[in-house]
Amino acid sequence: MAAKKKVNDHPSLDIVSSHGVELTGKKIVLCVAGSVAAYKAIELARLLMRHGADVTCVASGAVTKLIQPDYFKWATGNDVITKLTGKLEHIKLADYNQSDLVIVYPATANTLGKLANGIDDTPISTVLTVGFGSKIPILMCLAMHESMYDNSAVKKNIEFLKNKIQFLSPQMIEGKAKAPEPEDVLDFVLKKFGFSSTLQNKKVLMTAGPTIEYIDPVRVITNLSSGKTGVLLASELISAGAKVTLIYGPGNEEPPKGAKIINVTTNKEMLDATKKELKKKYDIVIMAAAASDYTPEKPTKSKIKSNKKALTIRLKKAPKIIDQVKKSQKNTILVGFKAETNLSKSALIKSAKTKLKESNADIIIANDIGTKYQKNPNNNQIIIVDEKNTITSGWKKKEKIVKIIRKEIEKKIR
Repeated sequence: MAAKKKVNDHPSLDIVSSHGVELTGKKIVLCVAGSVAAYKAIELARLLMRHGADVTCVASGAVTKLIQPDYFKWATGNDVITKLTGKLEHIKLADYNQSDLVIVYPATANTLGKLANGIDDTPISTVLTVGFGSKIPILMCLAMHESMYDNSAVKKNIEFLKNKIQFLSPQMIEGKAKAPEPEDVLDFVLKKFGFSSTLQNKKVLMTAGPTIEYIDPVRVITNLSSGKTGVLLASELISAGAKVTLIYGPGNEEPPKGAKIINVTTNKEMLDATKKELKKKYDIVIMAAAASDYTPEKPTKSKIKSNKKALTIRLKKAPKIIDQVKKSQKNTILVGFKAETNLSKSALIKSAKTKLKESNADIIIANDIGTKYQKNPNNNQIIIVDEKNTITSGWKKKEKIVKIIRKEIEKKIR
């Protein structure tokens, strides 16, 4: 999940993760060499940021004659490197584990030749030399006239580097090897960092978080669900290319950027929101919320006086939201969750299989939230049950758990 924007952050960082969180936590160095295609580097930087990346630009002297460095500062929110100083910018950017990827966009024949021959007489060539030595992945997006691209020296440099760095093929248009479009570079980068074409553009409806049921205007019945697993799973699916709508109860976790968020409070509000959304077509529906099983039969409109020695509250069964899904959309992939406390593994599996049948679900994620879980709720152990298989995850951090769930959902799509 993307970090909250700090008060002193650059205003341009407002766009970070607005389209997805695939690149959250990834530091990308964008080296902009002296080509007229340099203006497209600004669009590329913004696309990478919209998917969560932290982008720092290194601009060549030729580029600064075409585009003022402040433009790159505006685009990324980070200082632009136009010269190397005693701050050792090349080391901070490209030494071991300092960045996740170096992109050269556009990449000229000159820049290519310097990297291939160990020449580092400019900020870009020095950053590339350091990154090449520290084995930071380098993606080079060539742009030049076709005759330059066909030059035997250029071809020799490409041949030398092709198994050491990555190239994104240029577009051969009007006698020029034009730089790939920014969207094509983004797609390449997303795939490099685990983008899932299986889930690309799949429409996912999720519920997550607890619900609260009012006894009176100030007193409620609820549960201890934080919403963390649901939020992490939503983020994981967004990162894989899915379009997620999240119906979210009052959980403690901040919902992920890139999802459509529908905030609800009570079981009835969650049920009504789910029914409304199911009027639209969804490929996958995931019921991860800890919705209340019971709700007060007659909540009072005014605060109950505290002078009573005893109080009886009558509860009624709340509707099971998961039972509504297949009635509305027969062909959607339905994933449900089943929480129990202090059961044996066989009893938990039996409970999950019962729910699988009752709800007509495709997958049930069962877990025991009893004594062991409550000691460290950041970890969990799940059992994934479908009609044919039972898979146990073992105890893992929830960040790992949601990746396992994602893989099982992907299997149902294939």
